[in-house]
Amino acid sequence: MKTLKTLFTLAILLFSGQLIAQSAAVGSIQTFKVYAHSSTAEKLVSMELVKLNKYNVLDHFDTQEVPDVDQYDSCFAKQCLIEYGKALETDYIFSGSIEKLAGKIIITLKMIDVQNESVKKTVSEEFADNEKELQRMIRVTLQKMHGIQPEAELYEQLKFQNEVITSKNTGRINNSGPRMGIAYAHGSIDEFLTRSESRGGLEMAPVFSNIGYQFETQYVGTEKFSAIFEFIPSLNGLEQGKFLPSFAVMNGFRFGKQGWEFAFGPNFGLTKRSEGFFDHHGHYATSNDDYGKYWSKRDLQNAGHGYTAAAVKENGYLFSSTADLRGDLKVSTRWVMAFGRSFRSGALNIPVNVFYSSVKKGGMIGMSVGFNITRSKKALNQ
Repeated sequence: MKTLKTLFTLAILLFSGQLIAQSAAVGSIQTFKVYAHSSTAEKLVSMELVKLNKYNVLDHFDTQEVPDVDQYDSCFAKQCLIEYGKALETDYIFSGSIEKLAGKIIITLKMIDVQNESVKKTVSEEFADNEKELQRMIRVTLQKMHGIQPEAELYEQLKFQNEVITSKNTGRINNSGPRMGIAYAHGSIDEFLTRSESRGGLEMAPVFSNIGYQFETQYVGTEKFSAIFEFIPSLNGLEQGKFLPSFAVMNGFRFGKQGWEFAFGPNFGLTKRSEGFFDHHGHYATSNDDYGKYWSKRDLQNAGHGYTAAAVKENGYLFSSTADLRGDLKVSTRWVMAFGRSFRSGALNIPVNVFYSSVKKGGMIGMSVGFNITRSKKALNQ
């Protein structure tokens, strides 16, 4: 029994040695519209062949021993590769192409049986347009050629997603995180901010800070396009001793690997308002400084003026709802549009946006910057 076990072990070792004794070389790999030169691609294929542990792979120095080796630099056809393989005295020779086409990377490899002068196997794989992962794409292609199942998560991240709408969120960016910025108000908002507190204004500068947090979720997308839903609560004017809360609900789109994005939607806040008008004609002015001041019904009543709609209409004015800290609390709305880009440094995302928020006869323009550490996107080398 012991003798049989010994013989069986020797047979396995001999058989394994015979398999690994098969030699292989890498011929020309044609590249098209990818960063890697043909020589770089050949080295990557050679490296991944070694990792398969199936062949004695000839290296660059081995191939240079062939006389007139330069004549094989553009050798892609079957007969040429067979001649090159015989010159190298190898069992197999690999060749193929790596090209970027229609937003994807296509890797095609063929394996030539030199002794039998035949194409043993050909395989072609389509991958997402991510050239940084070219070596892993080659690994997957060679594994499939040899009947080895690639790592499922790696393959899912690398493969070309053909269905845009139904594609999964693998590898997408989530820019949820804090936001800080500055804004400048004009028109009716500027008037309310700079109006004196005695007249129901905020009595603050029209340039102010905002700080908040952006929550976002993606509902459609691929590596090149994302449709996202954003919820941004924020506080404004804290540096001037003001507490002005608001929150925006926005629909956004993010494009390409550069992270360009555009979003729009309503902004909601709470504002006290009253019925009144601005005395642009100076009918109620007692001094030059009173021209253009805001008069609410309460102001008119306290000053002993008529405060009915008919009374003010005689002077050419109409009551309208206006922001006034002495008035009644109501929900205010604005329309927000934002445009920007997310800058990346490793796992750190830095979104920078400019925005415009509009209301009737006024608005705000500003810029915000934020940061977050990518959590929902797993690096391929992990």
